[in-house]
Amino acid sequence: MNKWIEILLGLILLNGAILLTWYSSEWGGFWNFKHAAWEFLKGGVVWFVVIIGLLFILLGISDLKN
Repeated sequence: MNKWIEILLGLILLNGAILLTWYSSEWGGFWNFKHAAWEFLKGGVVWFVVIIGLLFILLGISDLKN
């Protein structure tokens, strides 16, 4: 991938995860999960997106060096 696309995609994923966490209290009732299951799923998705976003940012920075 292009280094700038990797950095941009990483930033978009990180911002998306932050916004998902920010607005999740409003959407929690919509999914109709039990509270503990919803919190577990929400936390897992957020951490997965954060890690993928950081990976893209690191790959983009690594490509900038070359």
